[in-house]
Amino acid sequence: MFDHFLVSVVVAPPLFVALVWLVAGRIAPAQSAVVLAWSAAAAAASSVVNLAVFAVVAAAEIPAVGRAFGWSTRIVAADTARVPWVVWLSVVLLVAAGVSVGRRWTVHRRTLARARVEFPSTDGVLVVADGVPQAFAVPGRPGHVVVTTGMRDLLSDRHLDALLAHERAHLTGRHHRLVLLADLAAAAHPALRWVARQVDYLVERAADEAAARQTGSRRTVAEAIGAAALASTGNAHGLNAATPGGVVPRRVAALLRPGARTNLWALAVLPAGVAAFTLAWTGEAVYDLVELLTLAAR
Repeated sequence: MFDHFLVSVVVAPPLFVALVWLVAGRIAPAQSAVVLAWSAAAAAASSVVNLAVFAVVAAAEIPAVGRAFGWSTRIVAADTARVPWVVWLSVVLLVAAGVSVGRRWTVHRRTLARARVEFPSTDGVLVVADGVPQAFAVPGRPGHVVVTTGMRDLLSDRHLDALLAHERAHLTGRHHRLVLLADLAAAAHPALRWVARQVDYLVERAADEAAARQTGSRRTVAEAIGAAALASTGNAHGLNAATPGGVVPRRVAALLRPGARTNLWALAVLPAGVAAFTLAWTGEAVYDLVELLTLAAR
């Protein structure tokens, strides 16, 4: 069973990162964000399930557990006799992944709940009297956009319309779910943290493109992003910011050079294929575990 640990926990996630580097920027941002977020989630889930499989093996090697379930600890231990450390390492990694994912989920729920209380749902746009320039989307049913008076006064009408269109695109595309999915995957496996950052960038690019289509001017959206970025102090509420600092130049450049992006859809098969393979490999790991425990119970 060691090959399952090696492939799903050690090899597949870094390989997935390499494929994301190849795919990101070569597929339309909205579709790329969906493919990468869900593929990362599948890769992370496969890793966690494989760790859980080995954690069960570790438990089955304990004499008291073996007696309770009628398993031969000798037969169970023989399966990983050449790599006895892998089962207990899996227990440690599984606990670490569980704690990390739990913390990330808790932060997300608390942040969203706090934002919904502080900025209650309104008809479309909620203007907040605050001199600090900020604009962000608050997901919900329905979601809404929050913009401060500081941001409203900073931008011209056409730039404000572009910024609001960007934030509405986050709500329409349910980008917060994709970001959360990628963040949970990164929490489960550290190798996927770079992928989560790519998904963050891609949802911003997707919202930029949607705003450009709605306003009919890519330059207007680029100018609005740049102006908001120069004035914004960041999003203190932990939601999708209108202008995340480090990626703004890349976003502006992409808007001003629309012909530079290719759209090679076939590349989407690569990360999705790796994710599908790891899921299938994990299914085999579970099957092997059942076989091992059945054999140990005879």
